[in-house]
Amino acid sequence: MLNVTLYFRKNDPACQQTKEDLLALQEKFPHHLLELDIDSDSVLKQKYDNQVPFVEAGPFKTQFPVTKQNLQMVVGAAFDRNMQIKQIDNKGYMENAKRVKTFDFGDRFSFWIARHYLAGLNILMLVYFGLPLLAPTLMHYGFKTPAAVIYKVYSPLCHQFGFRSFFLFGAQPYYPLAEANIAGVKTFEEVTQFQDLGNPYAVSRFQARQYIGDDELGFKVALCERDTAIYSAIFLFGLIFWAVGRKLPKLHWLVWLVLGIGPIGLDGFSQLFSQFNFGWLNAILPYRESTPFLRVLTGALFGGLTAWFAYPSIEESMNETRQFYLKKLAAIQALEE
Repeated sequence: MLNVTLYFRKNDPACQQTKEDLLALQEKFPHHLLELDIDSDSVLKQKYDNQVPFVEAGPFKTQFPVTKQNLQMVVGAAFDRNMQIKQIDNKGYMENAKRVKTFDFGDRFSFWIARHYLAGLNILMLVYFGLPLLAPTLMHYGFKTPAAVIYKVYSPLCHQFGFRSFFLFGAQPYYPLAEANIAGVKTFEEVTQFQDLGNPYAVSRFQARQYIGDDELGFKVALCERDTAIYSAIFLFGLIFWAVGRKLPKLHWLVWLVLGIGPIGLDGFSQLFSQFNFGWLNAILPYRESTPFLRVLTGALFGGLTAWFAYPSIEESMNETRQFYLKKLAAIQALEE
């Protein structure tokens, strides 16, 4: 049987009248009337706050304000369409009707994800960049084995070069290469005595990757400076997105491309290509080593703007899923009654 959904608000005379008009159409166009109170769900309220009463029947919808003539046209068109589908593909129609009557584990899980996805993403980001910060903390307080596990787990996910990572509980927050030309700080070469760090194929690069630190210099964060900035910025945006009620508009793709992708690509790739030992390339692109400031700035721009570009789209998709399952629950309740 056809499902007709009425989005309504309690104690609203117009909504009550629309319900009575729909019930009056039951004899001519048999249907299940599904009632969804928009004040019971934030997604429904945001979408239909100024449109109730709103009626939906299959692909057909009423226009505001609702009239008896408009209701009859929408419900009648949906009823005729439903009958045609049943005649053309009765097997598919019956299978779809059967699915509507059940709310299984997959439905419950999908509905839960649609309602709590943002909390899940925020927790995931917090754990992902929080564990690398926990590693040097554990080292500082003598818990070396669990710290070593964290460093090992993150090893395939980041280069972990000591000269491009933050250090906690030490004399400096970072120890850059001498080529970075940062005044007033000791370089990684000075404090470790590693040599030939400018050669990406030298054994010292492997040593820099394995180097964790000590009580005097501090202990290395298990993610590099840029990655730490990326994931902490994603987490921060997730908190902002939650605080404003998940109502931020999607960032324009051109802004994301220019301000999110552009700076990190320029800083990262210019550094990478400049350090290849090719004479013709060095003549075009002089050797350079980025700084902690640039790594954090470009990483934060990339992480924050990528989240801004993606999260509103995810929210839109999750809202559609959430509304689908709210209607399905209402349909099941109507069948039980």
